[in-house]
Order: sequence, then C-alpha cells, then structure tokens
Amino acid sequence: MGFILDKRVLSTSISVGLATGLYGISFGALAVIAGLDLWSVMLLSLLMFSGASQYAFIGVIAAGGAPITAISSAWLMGIRNSFYALRLNAEIGPRGLWRILAAQLTIDESNAVAAAQPNNRLERLGFWATGVAVFVFWNCATFLGAIAGDFLGSVETWGLDAAAAAAFLGLLWPRLKNNLLLAALGFLAGVILTPFLPAGVPVLVAAAIALLPLGGRK
Repeated sequence: MGFILDKRVLSTSISVGLATGLYGISFGALAVIAGLDLWSVMLLSLLMFSGASQYAFIGVIAAGGAPITAISSAWLMGIRNSFYALRLNAEIGPRGLWRILAAQLTIDESNAVAAAQPNNRLERLGFWATGVAVFVFWNCATFLGAIAGDFLGSVETWGLDAAAAAAFLGLLWPRLKNNLLLAALGFLAGVILTPFLPAGVPVLVAAAIALLPLGGRK
C-alpha cells in the first residue's frame, strides 16, 4: 500500500512539474524580448524561481520601469511563499543546508501537493518531488523560450508587449476573484496613475490597496 501511495504522489508531482514548467517557455521568450540576455534570464529563473514574481519583474522592465520598481513588484508577489514556509517548516522539518534548498523550492505547487497528503511522510515526499520537478521543468523550458525569443524580433510585431501583463493577470485572477471590490479599486488606481507615475509604481500602489482591511473579507 505504501508503494502505491508513493507512486501516486510521485506521479502527481511530475505531472504538476511538467504542466507548470511549460509556462517557462513564455517567460523565457518574454524576458529576452523585454531586453534581458540569455544569461540574465537563466540567473533570474534559477535564483528567483517564483513564476508570478518573475512575470512581475519583466513586466515592469518591458514597460521601461526602474530596476528598483521591478524588484519591489517581484518581492510583493513572492512574499506569499514566506507564509507557506511557516507551515511547511514544521511539517517538513529541513535541517542544515537542506533548509536553504527547501526555501528555494517553497512555491505554490510544492505547498499544494504537500498539503494534499494524508500523512507527514507523504507530505515530505510531495513537497520535495514537486519542488524538484517544477524547478527542473521550469528552467529547461525557460532556456528554450529564451532561445526562441531571440528569433521573434520586435515585441509590437507579435503583440507581445502586453503578454507579460496578461500572464501576470492570469496568475493573479484566482486570488482576485474572491475580492472583486479590491480588484476593481486596484484596477482604477492603476489606470488613473499610469499616465502620471513611472512604470511599475502604479502596480505598487495597487498592491498597497490589497493590504486594506477589506482584503480580509470573503
């Protein structure tokens, strides 16, 4: 029975890793088109390794925003992983250098698969297997996408100047749909402030709106 459960967890982890990793192709292509070279794209993907944060970063860069604004936007999107870590640290219990690796692999997918398991042993297996699978597939796909991006040419020619923002919205939507009023307020703030503020700053203002007490209501 234990072997069957282990096999089921590993199958789920690989499936999630492959499905998630394929999005790396679009990230790699968009990052190159936004102006990053291949090495910068790969370092960003390997070290940051948080899809929504990476899309937020290149979205600001592509719009001509300052690096500090891009970093701030990416940080705001990635901070949720810290809350995952609070729960996973007690469940997974990594020690020594394993804590560093566990921190790198603490993402939406590894947390979700781990949380779905019936016991602590399978939870640890789900976390590590999913984290590694997503990391490998995501970075391989990012590399392929970055190479493809070199051949795509102008952003405007292919309509990709809005693709990063669209992907970013797609990642946010599952969280926004439960707080439509906040989403509407953030949208209005972005639209109104965009003509007057540097690229990326309206995103930070919209994120600040999400911290209002209203954000805790369902």
